[in-house]
Amino acid sequence: MTKLNPSHQNALAVVQFGIQALSTWAEAKLTFKVDTQSSAIKHGKERLSWSDEAKPDVLQLLFDRVCLSDQGQSTNHYWIPVEIADGTPPVPYPITQVPDTEHIEQLKTSIRDEIAALSERDWQNLSLLMLILEKFGSFISFGAADIALIDLVRSMAAVAAALADTPDASQLALIAGDLSGIQDFIYTIASDGALKSLRARSFYLELVTEEIVQQILIELQLPRPNVIYAGGGNLYILASATKETYDAIEQIQQQFNQWFLEVFQGKVFLALSHHAFPTEDVGSAKLSEAWQAVIKKQNQQKLRKFDREILSSQLLTERESYETCKVCHRDDLEPAKLKPLNPGEPDSPSACPQCRQMFQLGAHLPRTEVIVRSLEKLSTGYCLPFYLSSGTVYYHLFKQDEANSKIIASDKNSVLYINNWQIESYRVGHATPLLLGNYGQRGADPNLFMSAAEMATAAQGIDRVGYLRMDVDRLGQIFANGLGKHQNLPRLAGLSRQMSYFFKVYLNSLASDRQTNFFNSQQQFKHLQHDNRHQLERPDLLFIYAGGDDLFISGAWNQVTDFAFDIYQAFRCYTGHHPVITLSGGISIAAEKYPLYQAASDSGDAESNAKGNGKDSLGLFGEVFKWHEWLGQFELDSLNADDRTYLQSEPKPELFGVLPFVQALNTQLDVNQSRGFIRNLLLTAQLQSELIKQAKEKQSTSIQDIRYYLHLPKVAYTLARLPQNVRDHPNFLPVRLALKNPRNAPYFRAIATWLELLNRNPSNS
Repeated sequence: MTKLNPSHQNALAVVQFGIQALSTWAEAKLTFKVDTQSSAIKHGKERLSWSDEAKPDVLQLLFDRVCLSDQGQSTNHYWIPVEIADGTPPVPYPITQVPDTEHIEQLKTSIRDEIAALSERDWQNLSLLMLILEKFGSFISFGAADIALIDLVRSMAAVAAALADTPDASQLALIAGDLSGIQDFIYTIASDGALKSLRARSFYLELVTEEIVQQILIELQLPRPNVIYAGGGNLYILASATKETYDAIEQIQQQFNQWFLEVFQGKVFLALSHHAFPTEDVGSAKLSEAWQAVIKKQNQQKLRKFDREILSSQLLTERESYETCKVCHRDDLEPAKLKPLNPGEPDSPSACPQCRQMFQLGAHLPRTEVIVRSLEKLSTGYCLPFYLSSGTVYYHLFKQDEANSKIIASDKNSVLYINNWQIESYRVGHATPLLLGNYGQRGADPNLFMSAAEMATAAQGIDRVGYLRMDVDRLGQIFANGLGKHQNLPRLAGLSRQMSYFFKVYLNSLASDRQTNFFNSQQQFKHLQHDNRHQLERPDLLFIYAGGDDLFISGAWNQVTDFAFDIYQAFRCYTGHHPVITLSGGISIAAEKYPLYQAASDSGDAESNAKGNGKDSLGLFGEVFKWHEWLGQFELDSLNADDRTYLQSEPKPELFGVLPFVQALNTQLDVNQSRGFIRNLLLTAQLQSELIKQAKEKQSTSIQDIRYYLHLPKVAYTLARLPQNVRDHPNFLPVRLALKNPRNAPYFRAIATWLELLNRNPSNS
């Protein structure tokens, strides 16, 4: 085992102390000594209020602490004390009762077994001990009721490491990094194999973010616990507030931006800023001031990006223009550097080296489980080189059983295990888990993900591909101000971790096994009384990106649509149905050969429209409604005051919104009946829209009459044309009454469009 520097030694001592607290609580026999005499550790304990009398306990939901604009949580929620499963961890949902002792005893038993298996070598392995704390200490508290053991230990390890050389330092530094231009790099591609290349580009930027983190940790001689968050092009690291730190950060930023200029022609830029703050603020609400200050500096960097010298010497100078790459459209490469994207296919488009590399990477991703970072090119594994000015760094991709044990064990290499919680994997070498939202259905070739054509074929009704973009509303405000007086480093780390878990871990579980992770979750989803498709899985999906707070997913259009509702409802339960922690999303539906960059833009526009609808909304089929309107959850206060007054005499309909009607009509009408019904609903919706537009132009006072009552004669006529046995069937009675209720009039276009796509003959699409 390599001798540790002071920062790593301090972090190790803190983590060992955390393991001791965990083992004492679980009544496990820990035979190893814990050294807590370091002055840095003592200072860290003081800064973060680590009490020697504290012990693990039930963990309250940290999201409950969030409050924005006087909107907060009125109900207490608790996590069930569990370990994180080795395979695909099931989605945990908080409960409103204090968990029973049965779960606690089961967790203690697992902890005792793991503590008993520790060797002397394990006891010096910081990465292994951190994984044990994360696996067993993510859903139990320590000290404060809403701070998880892992978050307190990791935060204190970070403080102790940053204070290693200067224990009495009055200041620490918060480092923040942000890769801007990700949208341009990922989405602006158009060619055969674009879906595979898009997935590869997303993964590639995760590795770029990881390499930035690695460079910072190496230069500053810091351990992994100092990384508060890293992923999706963003990072936050705690460090010492010294000139050496600032010089290293500036050098790293210049190095990466020079590389980005050469490889990405300036499309990608690294904003890397730092801000010094009083050491004692790590344990108080004043930390939010440092958080906001470092982000402000970051934003200022993004506004000016490249300095004058780079602009004049590289970006603004005249250059030759050549044939464009058919994938990314760059035109600065000599013709000899453009080669077929896929040499095995005739008429494969010409592509630049970077795009060919992304295409090849996309072919290896379905099999990648282990990534080895090395300063030397290895003889095995798919190799992805980063040509930095300080030297080339190589990332090698392996399946789990292909990674050579000598390579894993080498002190010269560092290892990333993708979504791997198996403790045994971390006993050897310098290993770190890399959490990725990476679910992908395999295609006809089991070694590859589904193609767009295969997704379209798998769809119900019309053969189309769906594209979903979604992100958390007000996330910046939540992190900057949401915790108010309760904000400190452990809670910020906890918010970051819990958000990342949902998008990078639990979404994989939700996609791969819906039965376990959605429908059977403690009866949390009460709206499912109308969901007669609850037994259905949605397997035909491909996660192009799922990160800290957002996602981009493709798949069979109807499954993407259904999965969007699954995500929203699971997220709302996961966050305790907090009134301000919501999601907004947008879905576009396109033919298999529709340009992927345009599909991404379309779904992005739909998402933007949802944000513009007061957030907590979904844009789909050209319509934008609140999620509860799509789901059929009646909420009177969702209407503006004038409409509430106008409709106050109308009763609450038994069926409301979009989804309940789609489900009911799709099962109760045959294809021929459905077509006529859909056509009349669409005509009614079109007439409503046109007349409302005219009324607005004339500033008429009849807009509400048109929106809510124009449909009644047409709907009555449409219902009268249905067969007698359908109209009189007991199951159809609530549908018939609800269609005539004016509260449902705004949803006719969405209902009809959804039904029409579900019942479209693929051969005629």
